[in-house]
Amino acid sequence: MNPGQTIFSQLMDFLPPPYEFRLCVQRYQGNYKIKSFSCWEQFLTLAFAQLTYRESLRDIEACLRAQPTKLYHMGIRSRISRNTLAHANGVRDWRIYADFAQVLIGVARDLYRDEPFGLELNQTVYALDATTIDLCLSLFPWAQFRRHKSAVKLHTLLDLRGSIPTVVIITGGQIHEVNILDELFWEAGAIYLLDRGYLDFRRLYRLHQCGAFFVTRAKKRFDCRRLFSQRVDKKTGLQCDQIVVLNNPIPKRGYPERIRRLRYYDTTSQKRLVFLTNNFVLPALTITKLYQRRWAVELFFRWIKQHLRIKAFYGTSENAVRTQVWIALSVYVLVAIVKKRLNLERSLHSILQILSVSLFEKIPILQALSQPECDEMNHGSSNQLFLFD
Repeated sequence: MNPGQTIFSQLMDFLPPPYEFRLCVQRYQGNYKIKSFSCWEQFLTLAFAQLTYRESLRDIEACLRAQPTKLYHMGIRSRISRNTLAHANGVRDWRIYADFAQVLIGVARDLYRDEPFGLELNQTVYALDATTIDLCLSLFPWAQFRRHKSAVKLHTLLDLRGSIPTVVIITGGQIHEVNILDELFWEAGAIYLLDRGYLDFRRLYRLHQCGAFFVTRAKKRFDCRRLFSQRVDKKTGLQCDQIVVLNNPIPKRGYPERIRRLRYYDTTSQKRLVFLTNNFVLPALTITKLYQRRWAVELFFRWIKQHLRIKAFYGTSENAVRTQVWIALSVYVLVAIVKKRLNLERSLHSILQILSVSLFEKIPILQALSQPECDEMNHGSSNQLFLFD
């Protein structure tokens, strides 16, 4: 790594080769009739905004114009103007950045392929869920959700090995989560952890026919007929392990085969949980522990909302919103790649915090990110007087 580069430039060196981005741009003619401020410069500018948590286009413009001598070597050759950036966000196809994010996701998944997630399983395990981002109806009328409110939903399929988002579908808030099952391609042999909102037996049967497995929770009025029960150790919290078929003719028509039903008592929440799965091989206790790992997708949503700029947007058009979300996800995946390639022990949040205040520094990025944590430093030689002795 060239120590003469800014940390921002060194960080961008972890991106895939430039031709990958050019392919994405050419696919949608992103640079057609563009004389200045290319799609690549737009990506770099919005990536900088995400890394430093800029609040507005004016904020981005002011910060980048304050460092004119360093922008050229960072890859930003054009003069930054909020009007130019607003126009680019509004008209340049968001799919350019969505496709490039998928390239990054492929790199990250290869790096985290053997990452443990708490259970010794050879299968790939995914967690599927959605989060809602509230918007102002007067500014975002295209995303109307309620009578007086707009919203967008991020439907995310998360690979639990490394918490890498493999599929992200951005819709208006009025789209129900279960409809996303029609847009997914199921990976044979993989395990999908689904919330009760995705309980649609016709769609789950399509997943079953693809050779994939699901683990979900049953609704309160789950009508079934028990075929036989398997022995369980009730000391573990398991109460039953049954093989059942559906009773109601309408869902039975959608899912005509057998389903495994597990009942588990959670001593922490003091609740009885009923799980449904089409996996008849894994131990019952493993199924319950698998579903507990579904919480990783909730933590992912909380992380990106707290540490990336996706709750407030730089533009009000649908294209601008989608562009900002996809570049934010690209930054998240890029930080995960840096953490793995540099073998850093720090959390993603800690890495992002350091990057946010040191992007213009010209020191090796490994040196910047390898400094000891504050609580690890030795404060024994401090000359500060103590108030209470």
